Amino acid sequence: MRIVRHARGPRRQRHQRGFTLVEVLVALVIMAVMAALTWRGIDGMARSQKATREHADQVLALQAGLAQWRADLDAMMVWPTPSAVPNTPASAVPAPQRSLAWDGRVLRITRTSAGNAADGLRVVAWARRSTDGQWLRWQSAPVVSIQSWQAAWDAAARWAEAGAPADPGNANAQAVAIASVQDWQLHYFRGNTWSNPLSSPAGSSSASDTLPDALRLLLTLAPGQAINGTLTLDWVRPDFGGGSP
Repeated sequence: MRIVRHARGPRRQRHQRGFTLVEVLVALVIMAVMAALTWRGIDGMARSQKATREHADQVLALQAGLAQWRADLDAMMVWPTPSAVPNTPASAVPAPQRSLAWDGRVLRITRTSAGNAADGLRVVAWARRSTDGQWLRWQSAPVVSIQSWQAAWDAAARWAEAGAPADPGNANAQAVAIASVQDWQLHYFRGNTWSNPLSSPAGSSSASDTLPDALRLLLTLAPGQAINGTLTLDWVRPDFGGGSP
Protein backbone atom coordinates (compact mmCIF):
# COMPACT_ATOMS: atom_id res chain seq x y z
CA MET A 1 0.00 0.00 0.00
CA ARG A 2 1.39 3.23 -1.05
CA ILE A 3 0.93 6.18 1.14
CA VAL A 4 0.98 9.50 -0.53
CA ARG A 5 1.75 12.42 1.64
CA HIS A 6 0.83 15.89 0.57
CA ALA A 7 3.03 18.63 1.63
CA ARG A 8 1.12 21.29 3.46
CA GLY A 9 2.19 24.81 2.88
CA PRO A 10 1.58 27.63 5.29
CA ARG A 11 -2.09 28.44 5.95
CA ARG A 12 -3.42 31.63 4.55
CA GLN A 13 -5.15 33.62 7.29
CA ARG A 14 -8.28 35.41 6.26
CA HIS A 15 -8.60 38.83 7.85
CA GLN A 16 -11.97 40.69 7.98
CA ARG A 17 -11.48 44.10 6.46
CA GLY A 18 -12.80 47.04 8.60
CA PHE A 19 -13.41 50.74 7.90
CA THR A 20 -10.49 52.97 7.55
CA LEU A 21 -10.24 56.23 9.45
CA VAL A 22 -10.82 58.19 6.25
CA GLU A 23 -14.04 56.30 5.54
CA VAL A 24 -15.29 56.90 9.07
CA LEU A 25 -14.57 60.59 8.79
CA VAL A 26 -16.34 60.81 5.42
CA ALA A 27 -19.38 59.05 6.88
CA LEU A 28 -19.43 61.41 9.84
CA VAL A 29 -19.22 64.43 7.54
CA ILE A 30 -22.11 63.12 5.43
CA MET A 31 -24.20 62.49 8.54
CA ALA A 32 -23.40 65.97 9.86
CA VAL A 33 -24.44 67.57 6.57
CA MET A 34 -27.70 65.58 6.53
CA ALA A 35 -28.40 66.55 10.13
CA ALA A 36 -27.76 70.22 9.35
CA LEU A 37 -30.06 70.11 6.32
CA THR A 38 -32.74 68.36 8.36
CA TRP A 39 -32.45 70.94 11.14
CA ARG A 40 -32.68 73.80 8.65
CA GLY A 41 -35.80 72.23 7.21
CA ILE A 42 -37.39 71.81 10.64
CA ASP A 43 -36.38 75.33 11.65
CA GLY A 44 -37.83 76.71 8.42
CA MET A 45 -41.11 74.91 9.04
CA ALA A 46 -41.25 76.24 12.61
CA ARG A 47 -40.57 79.79 11.43
CA SER A 48 -43.19 79.46 8.72
CA GLN A 49 -45.77 78.21 11.21
CA LYS A 50 -44.92 81.05 13.60
CA ALA A 51 -45.25 83.64 10.84
CA THR A 52 -48.57 82.12 9.78
CA ARG A 53 -49.88 82.25 13.34
CA GLU A 54 -48.76 85.87 13.77
CA HIS A 55 -50.34 86.81 10.44
CA ALA A 56 -53.62 85.13 11.43
CA ASP A 57 -53.57 86.74 14.89
CA GLN A 58 -53.07 90.21 13.40
CA VAL A 59 -55.88 89.71 10.89
CA LEU A 60 -58.23 88.42 13.59
CA ALA A 61 -57.31 91.30 15.94
CA LEU A 62 -58.03 93.85 13.21
CA GLN A 63 -61.30 92.16 12.26
CA ALA A 64 -62.37 92.06 15.91
CA GLY A 65 -61.43 95.72 16.35
CA LEU A 66 -63.42 96.84 13.31
CA ALA A 67 -66.37 94.72 14.41
CA GLN A 68 -66.18 96.42 17.82
CA TRP A 69 -66.05 99.79 16.08
CA ARG A 70 -69.29 99.03 14.30
CA ALA A 71 -70.86 97.63 17.47
CA ASP A 72 -70.03 100.80 19.40
CA LEU A 73 -71.65 102.96 16.73
CA ASP A 74 -74.67 100.68 16.40
CA ALA A 75 -75.24 100.90 20.17
CA MET A 76 -74.75 104.68 20.29
CA MET A 77 -77.06 106.38 22.74
CA VAL A 78 -79.10 109.17 21.13
CA TRP A 79 -79.52 111.65 23.93
CA PRO A 80 -82.74 113.58 24.53
CA THR A 81 -82.70 117.35 24.61
CA PRO A 82 -80.77 118.85 27.56
CA SER A 83 -83.97 120.12 29.18
CA ALA A 84 -85.27 116.56 29.35
CA VAL A 85 -82.22 115.33 31.27
CA PRO A 86 -82.48 115.87 35.05
CA ASN A 87 -80.02 118.36 36.55
CA THR A 88 -78.77 119.38 33.10
CA PRO A 89 -78.93 123.09 32.22
CA ALA A 90 -80.38 124.10 28.88
CA SER A 91 -77.06 125.72 27.99
CA ALA A 92 -75.23 122.40 28.20
CA VAL A 93 -73.40 120.82 25.28
CA PRO A 94 -75.85 119.89 22.48
CA ALA A 95 -77.21 116.38 22.84
CA PRO A 96 -75.64 115.04 19.59
CA GLN A 97 -72.18 116.10 20.81
CA ARG A 98 -72.73 114.04 23.95
CA SER A 99 -73.57 111.00 21.85
CA LEU A 100 -70.66 111.38 19.43
CA ALA A 101 -67.74 113.81 19.64
CA TRP A 102 -64.61 114.03 17.47
CA ASP A 103 -61.88 116.61 18.05
CA GLY A 104 -59.36 115.37 15.48
CA ARG A 105 -57.54 113.22 18.02
CA VAL A 106 -60.09 111.13 19.90
CA LEU A 107 -63.58 109.92 19.07
CA ARG A 108 -65.87 109.61 22.09
CA ILE A 109 -69.12 107.66 21.93
CA THR A 110 -71.85 107.24 24.51
CA ARG A 111 -73.30 103.80 23.99
CA THR A 112 -75.71 101.51 25.72
CA SER A 113 -74.20 98.81 27.87
CA ALA A 114 -74.53 95.36 26.30
CA GLY A 115 -77.05 96.82 23.87
CA ASN A 116 -79.54 97.59 26.66
CA ALA A 117 -79.93 101.12 28.02
CA ALA A 118 -81.53 99.74 31.18
CA ASP A 119 -78.16 98.25 32.16
CA GLY A 120 -76.56 101.68 32.11
CA LEU A 121 -74.38 103.47 29.61
CA ARG A 122 -70.70 103.30 28.73
CA VAL A 123 -68.38 105.93 27.40
CA VAL A 124 -66.10 104.58 24.66
CA ALA A 125 -63.10 106.37 23.19
CA TRP A 126 -60.94 105.59 20.16
CA ALA A 127 -57.51 107.19 19.76
CA ARG A 128 -54.07 106.68 18.26
CA ARG A 129 -51.10 106.47 20.60
CA SER A 130 -48.40 108.75 19.25
CA THR A 131 -45.45 106.85 20.76
CA ASP A 132 -45.91 103.63 18.77
CA GLY A 133 -48.89 104.35 16.52
CA GLN A 134 -51.19 101.84 18.19
CA TRP A 135 -54.89 102.43 17.58
CA LEU A 136 -56.67 101.79 20.87
CA ARG A 137 -60.16 101.49 22.28
CA TRP A 138 -60.97 102.77 25.76
CA GLN A 139 -64.18 102.10 27.65
CA SER A 140 -65.54 103.12 31.01
CA ALA A 141 -67.43 101.10 33.54
CA PRO A 142 -71.24 101.27 33.24
CA VAL A 143 -72.69 104.62 34.35
CA VAL A 144 -76.22 105.19 35.59
CA SER A 145 -76.33 108.92 36.35
CA ILE A 146 -75.57 112.13 34.52
CA GLN A 147 -72.78 112.85 37.01
CA SER A 148 -71.06 109.50 36.51
CA TRP A 149 -71.48 109.86 32.75
CA GLN A 150 -69.85 113.31 32.82
CA ALA A 151 -66.95 111.92 34.87
CA ALA A 152 -66.44 109.07 32.38
CA TRP A 153 -66.76 111.46 29.42
CA ASP A 154 -64.07 113.73 30.88
CA ALA A 155 -61.89 110.72 31.79
CA ALA A 156 -61.95 109.59 28.15
CA ALA A 157 -60.70 113.02 27.06
CA ARG A 158 -57.92 113.00 29.68
CA TRP A 159 -56.90 109.50 28.56
CA ALA A 160 -56.44 110.77 24.99
CA GLU A 161 -54.59 113.87 26.17
CA ALA A 162 -52.19 111.65 28.13
CA GLY A 163 -51.22 109.87 24.91
CA ALA A 164 -53.72 106.97 25.05
CA PRO A 165 -51.70 104.71 27.37
CA ALA A 166 -52.40 100.98 27.28
CA ASP A 167 -52.98 101.14 31.03
CA PRO A 168 -55.57 103.88 31.56
CA GLY A 169 -54.61 104.19 35.21
CA ASN A 170 -58.23 103.79 36.22
CA ALA A 171 -59.55 100.57 37.69
CA ASN A 172 -62.98 101.36 36.23
CA ALA A 173 -61.71 101.65 32.67
CA GLN A 174 -59.78 99.51 30.22
CA ALA A 175 -57.91 100.05 26.97
CA VAL A 176 -57.20 97.53 24.23
CA ALA A 177 -54.73 97.91 21.33
CA ILE A 178 -56.19 97.04 17.93
CA ALA A 179 -53.50 97.68 15.29
CA SER A 180 -50.58 99.91 14.42
CA VAL A 181 -51.64 102.83 12.22
CA GLN A 182 -49.76 105.73 10.70
CA ASP A 183 -52.83 107.95 10.55
CA TRP A 184 -56.59 107.85 10.90
CA GLN A 185 -59.32 110.22 9.77
CA LEU A 186 -63.08 110.53 10.03
CA HIS A 187 -65.65 111.94 7.64
CA TYR A 188 -69.31 112.58 8.42
CA PHE A 189 -72.17 112.20 5.96
CA ARG A 190 -74.55 115.10 6.60
CA GLY A 191 -76.67 117.17 4.26
CA ASN A 192 -76.28 114.52 1.57
CA THR A 193 -72.52 115.01 1.38
CA TRP A 194 -69.30 113.82 3.03
CA SER A 195 -67.46 116.48 4.96
CA ASN A 196 -64.84 117.09 7.60
CA PRO A 197 -66.65 116.82 10.95
CA LEU A 198 -64.49 119.63 12.34
CA SER A 199 -66.00 122.07 9.84
CA SER A 200 -69.63 122.81 9.03
CA PRO A 201 -70.96 121.85 5.60
CA ALA A 202 -71.75 124.66 3.25
CA GLY A 203 -75.02 126.34 4.02
CA SER A 204 -75.30 124.77 7.48
CA SER A 205 -74.66 126.69 10.66
CA SER A 206 -75.79 123.99 13.05
CA ALA A 207 -74.02 120.88 11.76
CA SER A 208 -72.61 120.17 15.20
CA ASP A 209 -76.17 120.04 16.54
CA THR A 210 -77.08 116.99 14.44
CA LEU A 211 -75.73 113.47 14.37
CA PRO A 212 -74.23 112.32 11.06
CA ASP A 213 -76.23 109.95 8.93
CA ALA A 214 -73.10 107.95 8.23
CA LEU A 215 -69.49 107.89 9.29
CA ARG A 216 -66.42 106.97 7.25
CA LEU A 217 -63.27 105.67 8.90
CA LEU A 218 -59.96 105.95 7.05
CA LEU A 219 -57.12 103.94 8.58
CA THR A 220 -53.59 104.06 7.19
CA LEU A 221 -52.15 100.82 8.53
CA ALA A 222 -48.44 100.77 9.28
CA PRO A 223 -46.19 98.53 7.12
CA GLY A 224 -44.81 95.28 8.45
CA GLN A 225 -48.23 93.94 9.48
CA ALA A 226 -50.45 91.28 8.00
CA ILE A 227 -52.49 94.03 6.33
CA ASN A 228 -51.12 97.43 5.44
CA GLY A 229 -52.09 100.41 3.35
CA THR A 230 -55.28 102.46 3.55
CA LEU A 231 -58.44 100.80 4.82
CA THR A 232 -61.86 102.45 4.45
CA LEU A 233 -64.86 101.45 6.53
CA ASP A 234 -68.30 103.08 6.27
CA TRP A 235 -70.96 102.95 8.94
CA VAL A 236 -74.57 104.02 8.37
CA ARG A 237 -77.02 104.89 11.13
CA PRO A 238 -79.60 102.12 11.49
CA ASP A 239 -82.44 104.66 11.32
CA PHE A 240 -81.08 106.51 8.30
CA GLY A 241 -83.56 106.59 5.44
CA GLY A 242 -86.50 105.65 7.62
CA GLY A 243 -85.12 102.31 8.88
CA SER A 244 -85.78 101.06 12.37
CA PRO A 245 -83.20 102.13 14.96
